[in-house]
Amino acid sequence: MKAIIIAAGPSKRLRPLTEDLPKFMLKINGKPILQNTIELFRSNGINDISVIRGYKKEKINYPNVTYFENKDFWNNNILHSLMCAREKLEEAVKTGEDVVMTYSDIWYNDSVVKALLKSKEDIASIVDTDWHGYYEGRTDHPISEAENIIMDDDKRMLKIGKHIFTHDTPKDKQGEFIGLWKFASKGIKIFLKHFDRLNSALKMTDPYQNTKEWQKSYITDIFHEMIDNGEKLYCVLIKKNWAEFDTVQDLKRVGDEIPKDLLE
Repeated sequence: MKAIIIAAGPSKRLRPLTEDLPKFMLKINGKPILQNTIELFRSNGINDISVIRGYKKEKINYPNVTYFENKDFWNNNILHSLMCAREKLEEAVKTGEDVVMTYSDIWYNDSVVKALLKSKEDIASIVDTDWHGYYEGRTDHPISEAENIIMDDDKRMLKIGKHIFTHDTPKDKQGEFIGLWKFASKGIKIFLKHFDRLNSALKMTDPYQNTKEWQKSYITDIFHEMIDNGEKLYCVLIKKNWAEFDTVQDLKRVGDEIPKDLLE
């Protein structure tokens, strides 16, 4: 199994803390967020780990990690950043391996990783069904910014993105995509098929899904595209046990102590 950590963004909303340091190198309870992710993967038997660097790349130097460079990180976003490590995805197709992929600004515990690894689906994403409480008092990153999903009784995604709920969306059929997912080798082929189709048809500055430019697309944008084209994407459900750090307020809300559920 392989893992790819997308860690190239400039972290504008965490300034001044990120003037000289990428946000995933900020410490929670004395440990950088990125280090926690690497350690969790290794403790679960994932040793082929790649990190996609960009902003302040010289600050990221963990041993026994493969590094890829996103040289256009000021202009692109997570989807195109992931493609900087395309060779790892293609390698996994040849070897029949699964690949775990993750945002770099989230902190989760061992139970979350183990839940994802148990999934046998070709495309599976961690989804928190107990997510509303994380947004109480979170004014700098309000609930309207959440990347949500709607699923059916079989945990298959029906919709993904922001502002997708209606007044009649049952609570047990909704959740938040936390930025952690897994492709089996078949899932990688499906993903690359859709990416290549779109990339050949769109200019980098063309609008796409919920973004003003194709180059600034999120993973959730292409997931939505895949769903609309009949692909099967599944949810692995959790309740809490993770946190996102996107603003200075997010860090202050945690303070020097990690909530207990993140340590268990």
